[in-house]
Amino acid sequence: MDALSRRNLLAAGAGAAATLMAGCASSGTGGRPAAPPRSAGSPKPPAPALIGDGSTSDTGPQPHQPAAEPLGPGETPPQFVVFSWDGAGELDNRLFSRFRELAKEHRASMTFFLSGLYLLPESKRELYRPPQHPVGASDIGYLSDQHIHDTLKQLGAAWLEGHEIGTHFNGHFCGADGVGRWSPEEWDSEIEQAMDFVMKWKTNTGFTDLPALPFDYRKELIGGRTPCLEGQRALLPTAAERGWKYDSSGPGGLQIWPQKVQGGALWDFPLQSIPFPGHTFQVLSMDYNIMFNQSGANTRGDRAMYPDWRTQARDSYLAGFDRAYTTNRAPYFIGNHFEQWNGGIYMDAVEDAFKVIAERPGVRLVSFRQLVHWLEAQEPAVLRKLQSLGPGEAPAGGWRAFLGTSEPAPAPAVP
Repeated sequence: MDALSRRNLLAAGAGAAATLMAGCASSGTGGRPAAPPRSAGSPKPPAPALIGDGSTSDTGPQPHQPAAEPLGPGETPPQFVVFSWDGAGELDNRLFSRFRELAKEHRASMTFFLSGLYLLPESKRELYRPPQHPVGASDIGYLSDQHIHDTLKQLGAAWLEGHEIGTHFNGHFCGADGVGRWSPEEWDSEIEQAMDFVMKWKTNTGFTDLPALPFDYRKELIGGRTPCLEGQRALLPTAAERGWKYDSSGPGGLQIWPQKVQGGALWDFPLQSIPFPGHTFQVLSMDYNIMFNQSGANTRGDRAMYPDWRTQARDSYLAGFDRAYTTNRAPYFIGNHFEQWNGGIYMDAVEDAFKVIAERPGVRLVSFRQLVHWLEAQEPAVLRKLQSLGPGEAPAGGWRAFLGTSEPAPAPAVP
């Protein structure tokens, strides 16, 4: 049984709420900084080497990337936490900018999963040819020209600050006629179009007052998250063929150290089943799934419940963190959307949890890309030991005994 099958089998008993699909579906440390301090403003890119129509460019290595060093013998692993965002567009609520600023305050990195259609004007919708759907169809709305403009500014600034720009693909088709029915070849078409919308935004929008994005998306894009966490199995062969490094589309994963799937080609970074205060079942580590268990599909539930629901959401995120932090130190994954469901309480809850987590010693707030680099810098024997720990399982005898110690060589005998 491969790691993906094993994970899904084990997660099946985590409670009905844990398997609900998402409806839309440089690092910081608490004690020791893992990256140089950032300046007050966004750094200026070097002179770019423009690509294609000038929508993107090669500006060299991405700034604010921490060194990926192997654990020393007996060293306690860092507690990695990845905050990720599905869709990643800048609307009037300015949530993209809000969480960029929060990350900057704590020298943290995040992963922003961009929906490719967020850079395509609705007037050009005929350029999108979604698999198994009419030309231009989409289950998410096209952005206004102003919101596309604002999103482009956020994407460039985010990359320069050290954040990852992944993909949430394009049309966000879910359910009976959604992405779960697509073939690997259809996923390849969807990915190619998502990349094309990023790399040709100047042609498609006609904007002339914005600089090129400071990255080559063909190199930057190494992972994504599918709409509603559906269709992962058919996506994986395509992702591996394209040389991606990870996928974050799994639902209800256990809080264990990541393993590779697809013949060892890809790291599996699923959203995780975490404690849900006041309930015996667990919930998926994503805003939509917490909301669904509070107000159902109603995004404007009982206003009198907002304070309690916000507290419950925050405490759920923190309970998931504490379970990993105090035991196996498995990387912790939190997924969210830039949304205002139930009065914006989930945005407040995730910010509250973020601030608590960021202050804990040994925490590194990283992107999925940065986590991949760290994992691949480790000795295979060390990773196997970490992967042997179950959810909530502390290492026997403590980390020093579990991962071994290096004893100093005896002093030479004096003649």
